[in-house]
Amino acid sequence: MPVHRSGTPHRLRLLALGTLLAAFSLLSTVSAPPSSAADTPARGSARMGMGVLAHDGQAGTPTTGDATQTEGVDVSGYQGNVAWSTLWSSGVKWAYTKATEGTYYTNPYFAQQYNGSYNVGMIRGAYHFATPDTTSGATQANYFVDHGGGWSGDGKTLPGTLDIEWNPYGAACYGKTQSAMVSWISSFLAQYKARTGRDAVIYTATSWWSDCTGNYGGFASANPLWIARYASDPGTLPAGWPYYTIWQYTSSGPTVGDHDKFNGGLDRVRALAVG
Repeated sequence: MPVHRSGTPHRLRLLALGTLLAAFSLLSTVSAPPSSAADTPARGSARMGMGVLAHDGQAGTPTTGDATQTEGVDVSGYQGNVAWSTLWSSGVKWAYTKATEGTYYTNPYFAQQYNGSYNVGMIRGAYHFATPDTTSGATQANYFVDHGGGWSGDGKTLPGTLDIEWNPYGAACYGKTQSAMVSWISSFLAQYKARTGRDAVIYTATSWWSDCTGNYGGFASANPLWIARYASDPGTLPAGWPYYTIWQYTSSGPTVGDHDKFNGGLDRVRALAVG
């Protein structure tokens, strides 16, 4: 009686299926974009402190109830419409709103955020996210002033802030040497003052400032420092500044994530607004 050998065709079918699956796996690997490209955010989406956790990490929060400091927040299009009355009731007395980025982006929520904070009684200001690899400092200062970053002596408008930190779209220092970065910043600051009569605040992190400007200390005499550090204290400050004016201490605060402390009472916040 003949013996029926069914195993060989079965094994051939399994082999063919395995070859097909391997081919599909190889195709998907080749087709998939590199993870770095997939992780790069869209232009315009950058916000104050975006790179702090990734580069400097987080190590606690400051003690609460310090009467010599005044609570504030910074917001961008990332937050959308902000509940300003809730923040005001929680003790937040001042705010900064992202107005612009480079020369290609304006915050679509700027009016709600900038005017909304003012309308509940806060002292408010605007900030610009710098992209030194796209256009000159002076060009970006003009764009900032022309799109919400100006200043008025009404006692409730803070001078504009230059947000200069890690590049979320590429090389951390925007492809610039330390001396070229200092020149770019200087160009922005000079043009901002020429347009508004005020010295802009500089927002940065000590580690970025050290890496990308060589820890340059030449702006400290005129430009207030807004330091970014998510810890129980602001840590070592960049060269030249003996103290900070503002400290961004967390990106996970109540109502709005980015919370800050002004180094002084509300009268000092008003003093900065008046100039």
